[in-house]
Amino acid sequence: MAAGDDDPRRVRVVEFLSHLQTERRLSPHTISGYGRDLERLLAELGEAPLEQLQNTQVRRAVAKLHGKGLSGHSIGRALSAWRTFYRWLDRWHGPVANPVAGVRPPKSPKPLPKTLSPDAVAQLLDTPAEAPADLRDKAMFELLYSSGLRLAELVSVDLAQARDIRADGEISVTGKGSKTRRIPVGSRAVAALDAWLAARAQLAVPDEAALFVGARGRRISPSVVQQRLANWGRRIGLAIHPHMLRHSFATHVLQSSSDLRAVQEMLGHASISTTQVYTHLDFQHLAKVYDQAHPRARKK
Repeated sequence: MAAGDDDPRRVRVVEFLSHLQTERRLSPHTISGYGRDLERLLAELGEAPLEQLQNTQVRRAVAKLHGKGLSGHSIGRALSAWRTFYRWLDRWHGPVANPVAGVRPPKSPKPLPKTLSPDAVAQLLDTPAEAPADLRDKAMFELLYSSGLRLAELVSVDLAQARDIRADGEISVTGKGSKTRRIPVGSRAVAALDAWLAARAQLAVPDEAALFVGARGRRISPSVVQQRLANWGRRIGLAIHPHMLRHSFATHVLQSSSDLRAVQEMLGHASISTTQVYTHLDFQHLAKVYDQAHPRARKK
């Protein structure tokens, strides 16, 4: 927006952007975003003064932007810019009613969790491991996938819990809301854990209580787990993060059992609605199978 523009509305916008730069010290990128969003505001105003913008016009503008395909996130950012601009107007050039007050952006659909196929999981976890660090990694990743643990739950597991895992085939973890739950541990994960325990003394300091340790022999950090899993994923050409194994666990168990309540319990979700996202993933899988298999669905 040119500072020399004699349109009084644009003069106010330029003053506001200057305020963001000098007083609030926002980045040039952020200020540029404010400028684009305020251009949308002026377009909605037409020739009318800033003070004449009505709440109904703002709501129509939101509907129009949504109709053009703008996401709820982008519309929310625009509304925030307009709201902030009118607060500034009221403070320095007011009194001016804020026509953006109470206007909310449309909800954006939540993206579905990214998962791995059973074949991709097998390709990842069947990678041979011999060095102590690799044996540790394999045990961690097997446990993440076997029991659907959160990353914070994995790194908090203590060495003393390994005895219960090996004896009972279950692990007890404390998740969100300080809620404790017991989850089955598969035979592949138990075998990987046995291999790691045989090599753990080569990495761990003698008094360390954690089951999984880092290079310094102390409890491994979440960032190291993320980094190591990313490295393993690159070996097979995939971008993988720890939560993807949790999502894959939930999806694969649900596909096999259709027991939503059981998956909810194992994941530690407080609400069944949180778990229901995996039913959408399951439907996508079934739809893909249908498209590939049904003779009237295949494209010629």
